[in-house]
Amino acid sequence: MKRTALAGLFISAAMLASPVFANSQADLCQVNLQKIKDAKVSTEEMSESMKSDIDATIQQASAAQAKGTEQGTKECISLTTQAIQKLQNNTKGDQQ
Repeated sequence: MKRTALAGLFISAAMLASPVFANSQADLCQVNLQKIKDAKVSTEEMSESMKSDIDATIQQASAAQAKGTEQGTKECISLTTQAIQKLQNNTKGDQQ
């Protein structure tokens, strides 16, 4: 009985908090863009093709964000997440 009540409290808390996180998707896009820009500056070993690829991704993500729609925000998050993954792989030495 105690487990059920405790689980119910956690589920309720999660459901009440979810609308707050839904509004922060635009913030996530902006945070990801900033992470990419910071990583680009701080990463010493990056090929020219990687730099141009990251620059193109930043432009695409910024354009998607500028649409001001939910779809644009999702596109921005997707693009920036992929770029962050590429940068992380680059720092690990797994260049793509």
